[in-house]
Amino acid sequence: MSKETTIQDIKLVDFPEEIDELNGIKLYGETSWANQLAVLSHYLHNNGCIEEEKKREVISAIREFLERKKENKEEITDEYISVVAENPIEYNLFSEFFKVPFPSPKEPKFTFIDLFAGMGGFRLAMQAQGGKCVFSSEWNKYAQKTYLANFGEMPFGDITKEITKSYIPKRFDVLCAGFPCQPFSIAGVSKKKSLGRETGFRDKTQGTLFFDVADIISRHRPKAFFLENVKNLMSHDKGNTFKVIKGALEELRYSLHYLVMDGQTYVPQHRERIMIVGFNRDVFCGQENFSFPEQRQATRSIKEILDPDIDEKYTLSDKLWSYLQNYAEKHRAKGNGFGFGMVDLNGISRTLSARYYKDGSEILVPQDKGRNPRKLSPRECARLMGYPDEYRLNQVSDVQAYRQCGNSVIVPLITAVSEQLVRTMLTD
Repeated sequence: MSKETTIQDIKLVDFPEEIDELNGIKLYGETSWANQLAVLSHYLHNNGCIEEEKKREVISAIREFLERKKENKEEITDEYISVVAENPIEYNLFSEFFKVPFPSPKEPKFTFIDLFAGMGGFRLAMQAQGGKCVFSSEWNKYAQKTYLANFGEMPFGDITKEITKSYIPKRFDVLCAGFPCQPFSIAGVSKKKSLGRETGFRDKTQGTLFFDVADIISRHRPKAFFLENVKNLMSHDKGNTFKVIKGALEELRYSLHYLVMDGQTYVPQHRERIMIVGFNRDVFCGQENFSFPEQRQATRSIKEILDPDIDEKYTLSDKLWSYLQNYAEKHRAKGNGFGFGMVDLNGISRTLSARYYKDGSEILVPQDKGRNPRKLSPRECARLMGYPDEYRLNQVSDVQAYRQCGNSVIVPLITAVSEQLVRTMLTD
């Protein structure tokens, strides 16, 4: 890499299939390098603070990084690596990790962790309140690349693995997670001792991703947490899924505040999601003065996020446009509402989904007379989710960018809730 290289140029793929081993777990090629970047970037962004048992991994990650830097002329000896590990920033070898559009605040007011991090919507929201991220996790390698380019930190991988959880600092203030929803089974559940007290949450949630969130809350006891999920979480399985989640979190001694909120208050998109905020009863005694921000009808229109000059590649082909019209007509004849969604430029869009890359059918933009409608570009999708234009998207293909936007949170909505959470946490 040249001296002008930025974090965007650090490659995460196409490495030789070498076998590495970390804490007894074999890692292959790309996975090994990604994990080394996670270890190194977390170490750098946490000012060289790390538990002593992890020091060997940091030294290995530094060696790996320096060996891959083509312009590095220093002899990479064990002594040199050890010295660099003690004062990594002073050696000016890692500036790539700090040349990013969204650095951590210099004087943070609190700390948080970012689970199922995706594009980093939660991170943008919490950093805006003065928070410092001390751990991030995201299993998708394309989302990891986007996250690295914007925050200078490579998220660790699969949070269901004990090795990944071992990197979480012992203490932090807030846990953030837009966790995927999976079915729960509550049949035949028996109470038993776990987590040092009577609780059934392990029995009820084992095998789901929510279990890993609850497990981390139980081990680290943060002051607060902020979870986000689809609106249907409340009605799934006749309400039993949410009943299990609510019960598990309350058994862990957290008071809950939850509300379904619509993103149209902040962006020109109808997108309903449930916000779940919890406060540690051992800290706040259930007396926290928290309320969700006020919800309003849409005040912005879709035309505000559109680019005036757009590449023709986003215009639907005659074949695809004909297919979508025929598909819609067929379902209309059956009395169904399935079909494409042509937006009113002065109104708001439907909910953007992770499948948008396939045909863009849920949000089509009308064009001048005689031209087929078009899809939103990835940049327009990011705006629709509330991401600023300085947010970097070009580390991945359009397909992956569409998927990441469709799976993301609405940043200004999460920011508004975060503001209330942090104000409550720091003043109560």
